[in-house]
Amino acid sequence: MQTGLQALIFDVDGTLADTERDGHRPAFNAAFAEAGLDWHWSVELYGELLSVTGGKERMRHYLSQYRPDFELDKQAFSSLDGLIAHLHRRKTEHYLERLGKGGIPLRTGVLRLLREARDAGVRLAIATTTTPANVTALLESGPEPGLVDWFEVIAAGDVVREKKPAPDIFELALAQLNLPASACVAVEDSENGVRSALGAGLDALLVTTSSYTERQDFGGATLVVDQLGEPGDPARALMGDLGGAEYVDLDVLRRLREQVFG
Repeated sequence: MQTGLQALIFDVDGTLADTERDGHRPAFNAAFAEAGLDWHWSVELYGELLSVTGGKERMRHYLSQYRPDFELDKQAFSSLDGLIAHLHRRKTEHYLERLGKGGIPLRTGVLRLLREARDAGVRLAIATTTTPANVTALLESGPEPGLVDWFEVIAAGDVVREKKPAPDIFELALAQLNLPASACVAVEDSENGVRSALGAGLDALLVTTSSYTERQDFGGATLVVDQLGEPGDPARALMGDLGGAEYVDLDVLRRLREQVFG
């Protein structure tokens, strides 16, 4: 039976790419404007809204907390559910259009680490609340042809009952990998993601902070860095220890797993 590190499970938004501020946020705003709504999510407001995972859930939260006076135009949409579903669909289309133009690159060190894992036979998986179409488009717009096929498991979107911080999406990824949590390292960027991974038993947990999450609480994470890093562009440990490494590589992640699970 294999032992040691067998798989890496990645979040997407903020982890593989810093998609939130310059991808999802303007896509939401484009969908709102297109529908004739006077909603606008600024950089600062969107940072607050990210406390809620899932785009449809985020819109509901926005209405309850910031626009409780909103009145649905029933000539256009028969229900609030219908409006939110329409806006989310159009938002996804606007987002995919931006990705198609190559405007959202992978974060520093991501492709290097994916290549290293693939070459070493370490399996790759994704656990995210974003839609499968968003995941596929991001990976297909990346610098490596066929990158989406490197991931054996893509657990994404509404395939589970509860989104992060619930553990459901990570539990699904583990089930599809047919691996115990002790054989994996999770890579996240947010407090909700940390809570989700820990709830699934993924106690070997790396956090790479993003533009919207650097001030969040990452208690329970094994290692927190500002980025994965590259040769000449080092990662900085914000919590935990890189063990003298310049950047996060497989050796760092193996030590991280052993630190937790032995």
